[in-house]
Amino acid sequence: MNRLVLIGNGFDLAHGLKTSYADFINWYKAHRVEQLGEEHSNVSKDPLCTIQLKERQALSIYAMNYIREHQLDFSHEGFWDYILHNSYEFEVKFSPFFERINKSIETKGWVDIENEYYDLLKQYALDSVLKEEGKISSMKSLNKQLEYLKELLIQYLTEITEQDPKIIKSIKHDIYAPFEKEDMSVHADYHMFEEEPWEWEDRSDREAELRTILEKHGYGVKECMEWVKAWIEDKNGSTKYPFAFLLPKNIMLLNFNYTHTAQIYKKTDDSFEEVHIHGDIEDKLHVIFGYGDEMHSDFEKLKEREDGECLRYVKSIRYLEASNYKKVLRFIESAPYQVVIMGHSCGRSDRTLLHTIFEHGNCASIKLCYYRKEDGSDDYLEKIQNISRNFVSMEDMRDVVVPKPQCKPLVRDIIEVGS
Repeated sequence: MNRLVLIGNGFDLAHGLKTSYADFINWYKAHRVEQLGEEHSNVSKDPLCTIQLKERQALSIYAMNYIREHQLDFSHEGFWDYILHNSYEFEVKFSPFFERINKSIETKGWVDIENEYYDLLKQYALDSVLKEEGKISSMKSLNKQLEYLKELLIQYLTEITEQDPKIIKSIKHDIYAPFEKEDMSVHADYHMFEEEPWEWEDRSDREAELRTILEKHGYGVKECMEWVKAWIEDKNGSTKYPFAFLLPKNIMLLNFNYTHTAQIYKKTDDSFEEVHIHGDIEDKLHVIFGYGDEMHSDFEKLKEREDGECLRYVKSIRYLEASNYKKVLRFIESAPYQVVIMGHSCGRSDRTLLHTIFEHGNCASIKLCYYRKEDGSDDYLEKIQNISRNFVSMEDMRDVVVPKPQCKPLVRDIIEVGS
């Protein structure tokens, strides 16, 4: 049996990296202010916003004087706020896309940029009043903004991931942990955990296979094999098996992030296969940024449109530009597997792929490593609600998802790298 570990943004956040979209947008604002210091006119434009100084003075001179006078630097958010609220000297125009992003951060404290993009795209494409030329023009502009944000996001992530993150012991344990029978769905229970699973003692080639699995997981082979052999020689009807029997045969880390944080958990060169389903910061040309909710009722309407703009950033189409999606399909087709969720919101921006994984016949279990907040509360229920939206059959969902008493927080303890 295999294990498929879903790595989301909460995984990087748990390692102290400021990878939330809100952090990214704050960085963008500082980046935008720095651009003003290079402007030789009174207007500064990018795809997201236009800043105009009403006086006929170069923005760079104005910005330098203000920052020097107030003893600030270009990254100081105070100057950004000053520009926004000083309507006597500045005129600032946000694109509708960037306006939505800012509003979400201001009202909720967070934003899902891909969802905001998808909602606005549907609004343009399916507008019953807007003429066709206006629809195409609006979608082209929106796509240009998304592409610009993608480029900036890769630049931002490259800057903040230069240092090695901390190793979290509980994450390391959960990636490699033996399977637990009570985590398995009812439909998978009999097939995965019979009374005498795999009947190791009856096959001469199983010891070599077991040794390979132990080595891959970084366990002491000699001690484990002595325990296994003692159990085989004197089972006495016991159903408490050595943990070595229940280790995952293969592990895939399905990384939805663009970073390489998960690499610090590799015990050996072949301990797990990592697939960056959306690309990574080292291969900027193949980074996927867009929407992946083909189960939404409006998606069929978008497909019926003959222009290419509304489908330009569909994730499942972009998957075909690389081989990563096929790797995932081969993995879930190869054997029964347990899904372990680490920091992924399971929201609708990845709904198509998650539906494929969760409702596959080989999916025996979905185990959530939830986020525990400082006040002691957690997001288990919120995440399960998101997970449920990726199912057609709620009956299957209730069977395959592991109940909260058997789940644990993602972060339970931390050790420094090298300790």
